[in-house]
Amino acid sequence: MRNIYLDNAAASPIDPRVQEEVDRGMKICGNPSSFNDSGRKAANELTKARLKVARFLGAHPEEIVFTGSGSEANNLAIQGAVNSDQETLITTPIEHPSVLEPIKKLEKEGYKVRYLPVDRYGFVDSKSVQNMLTAHCSLVSVMYANNEIGTIEPINKIGKVIKEFKTKNYKLKTINFPLFHVDACQAAGCLNMNVNNLQADLITFNGSKIGGPRGIGVLYVRRGINLNPFILGGGQERGLRAGTENLPAILGMAKAIELVSRKESAKLTKLRDYFIGKLKVILPEIKINGPAHELRLPNNINISIPDLDSENLLLELDKYGIYAGSGSACTSRAVEPSHVL
Repeated sequence: MRNIYLDNAAASPIDPRVQEEVDRGMKICGNPSSFNDSGRKAANELTKARLKVARFLGAHPEEIVFTGSGSEANNLAIQGAVNSDQETLITTPIEHPSVLEPIKKLEKEGYKVRYLPVDRYGFVDSKSVQNMLTAHCSLVSVMYANNEIGTIEPINKIGKVIKEFKTKNYKLKTINFPLFHVDACQAAGCLNMNVNNLQADLITFNGSKIGGPRGIGVLYVRRGINLNPFILGGGQERGLRAGTENLPAILGMAKAIELVSRKESAKLTKLRDYFIGKLKVILPEIKINGPAHELRLPNNINISIPDLDSENLLLELDKYGIYAGSGSACTSRAVEPSHVL
């Protein structure tokens, strides 16, 4: 039986060329922090990989922090951005659990959380961000593209609103300058990731969504921003993430970035629209969740079928070797309906 893998939003298969780079990294035994020839070789490989990631983002190498996953990078961005004072955090109700859960934790600790409204397709209006920005707002976190319904948010417009707020109030010492965090894990393989275009201070993405290895994430931290680390130890990654760097995974991530192709996105868009068209012919009653055409991720299809439970559907598809997903991969084993839908 031929297997058909349709769960790439959870984890994409590793590209064979990436696997080769991971295997090469496994043979480099040195610790990048060691003062010996083997350590220097490892450090040199780490430096080259960091430079590749930086170029992908249009950033400086020292702005790149390697983590163990996208979830860890999100947690570092959110929990690292706040200080001991009780402040306001702004986000959306359709974020990934690795954003919503640390924010809920901070809310229990006394931080005020405000949720931006989204329309029926999951879009945030940049004007609502403008209306919510007040004194003592320390962080705004909005995902670049939704992992369930594929909505591409107007990140550039939101970034400009936050930048204008900072410019207007920079002389007022009572005003905190909110940091803008963007979870771009689903967007990295398809959309423009240039940090200057996005106007973001903190950007997260990971390897497992772009044909790279698992267990590796990236947090872009704009120069001049100080975060509070929560993994302490040897001071690796500029003191923001202690622990010996996972060099094989980092090399694999850098290779996966080199393989990101705009042509592939165009191909996926045609396949997506073709597939949706066929589904509507076979099952006219299905509902397509999320936006259409250019406002949706090229590799995303999310449907609801009336009177059919998603768990039973996934089990039935599994019998035919068709692997699909329901909701966020981090919560897909839960019985509750998707918080996004």
